[in-house]
Amino acid sequence: MKKILVASSALVAVAFAGQASASEPIKLSVGGYMEQWAGVADEDNNASGGRKNAFQSDTEVHFKGSTTLDNGIEIGAVIELEAETSSDQVDEQYLYINGGFGRFEMGKNDSAADAMGITAPAVGPVGVNDGDMDQWTSAYLIDTVRSSGDQNRATYYTPVMGGFRAGVSFADDSGRNGSFDKEVSGGEVGGLHSDTTGSGDNIVSAGLEFNHDFGGVSLGLSAVGENQGEGNWYGFGSNVGFGNFTVGGSYGHTEDDYGLSDRETKKQDLDAFDLGVSYTMDAAAVSLTYGYEDFGTGEISAVDLGLRYALGAGVSWRSSVFWFDQENDAAATADNDGYGVVTGLRLDF
Repeated sequence: MKKILVASSALVAVAFAGQASASEPIKLSVGGYMEQWAGVADEDNNASGGRKNAFQSDTEVHFKGSTTLDNGIEIGAVIELEAETSSDQVDEQYLYINGGFGRFEMGKNDSAADAMGITAPAVGPVGVNDGDMDQWTSAYLIDTVRSSGDQNRATYYTPVMGGFRAGVSFADDSGRNGSFDKEVSGGEVGGLHSDTTGSGDNIVSAGLEFNHDFGGVSLGLSAVGENQGEGNWYGFGSNVGFGNFTVGGSYGHTEDDYGLSDRETKKQDLDAFDLGVSYTMDAAAVSLTYGYEDFGTGEISAVDLGLRYALGAGVSWRSSVFWFDQENDAAATADNDGYGVVTGLRLDF
């Protein structure tokens, strides 16, 4: 896999090497989003004895810029900063190269499997699939696209051919495998060094997607997967759009020896799926989504009713009404169920 990626990188480099460029220098534009939510939730099994919280917020500032070389190849950069974080301030940072050969990305970013995975439609702020239900309650988080998240990696996407596109990513599980300044007594020595914290397992991700419009009926299909350590996860998803409706769902399976050793010890395979429908009319959209996961030591079902209404350019009011029921097999862990209501604004800039 490493040889393939090195060879691909060399071909991309040859494609634009030696070209005298009169293109404009890269200038970064500023964008991003802000989300501010207020909500109430109630559940049977809450260790704190009360609500988990009443307010949530999430804000990111994005810097993006690109230039086109004389030979038509586009080169750009993306930097995403977290406005609220207790750990890594940089959410994602990577460069990309676009051309007739496809798209090549390198830096800290999601994998091809994560970027290409299709899940059931949902328009509310909570959701049932890799959403924020665990931020408002103690519910287990359902996830059909269980990827390794942001890592320093290399990713290649093929050009779209007949509605099909494929992607592949490679990383190692070092967590923060970028560069940093190492200092010793007496001053800085050696400049930049590699941070190699983490297991160092190879992470290979891949995806295949199909998107096409058949005379007013749109179809989206995805097959994605990832190998990390001794195990794999894989998933499938589909969305069908007709008129103002979108109907879809997804399924994901995670082997007990994928990534996390504790699940291997406990023999916890994971099986999850979601189903949903959304309806859009002018500025308003509504969705109803159901999710389920068998997580080895129990199972959970969840429902989310979502609402989105565009108040203006880049401003939307969103709300969720959700419910969940979680059954735990372990005798020391009590079953749990609950519900909640969340509303607020999202600003895109």
